Amino acid sequence: MIIIPYKGIKPNIDKTAYIAPSSSIIGDVKIGSNSSIWFNTVLRGDVESIKIGNNTNIQDGSVIHTSRFNGPVEIGDNITIGHLSLIHACIICNNAFIGMSSTIMDYAVIEEYAFVAAGSLVPPKKIIKSKELWMGRPAKFVRYLTDQELEEMQDNVRNYVELANIYTSNG
Repeated sequence: MIIIPYKGIKPNIDKTAYIAPSSSIIGDVKIGSNSSIWFNTVLRGDVESIKIGNNTNIQDGSVIHTSRFNGPVEIGDNITIGHLSLIHACIICNNAFIGMSSTIMDYAVIEEYAFVAAGSLVPPKKIIKSKELWMGRPAKFVRYLTDQELEEMQDNVRNYVELANIYTSNG
């Protein structure tokens, strides 16, 4: 892993978090307990802060960046951010799910238990409400999530915590 301080600020990574060797974490970044940052992921907290809660997984090839004028990134607890996603100057609340190759733009808010489908583009300032499924480029409301889907979202979080623990214990 590449850990780079920026302007004297070093990333703050919980000792229980898993950071893949090929990931890069720069500047004002805080990563909570049992969270995982997977291969080839970049977290750039150089112009604003990035806060990642507990039990959150940021999957392979994702990029998280902030904006000097549009603010920090706040990512809550129990969140999945799928492979190759771009997260920029936005807020993702607890228990949300961001599908693979999605883009979340400046000032967007993804509320608790919301689901952004793979390949979606959430435009600036869009608010995705709790328990809603959004899909498309640009993302549009599709329907409300079922109880089974909400449980599957949490199963994914638990699976990634377990997977990270296996990697941490060297397989």
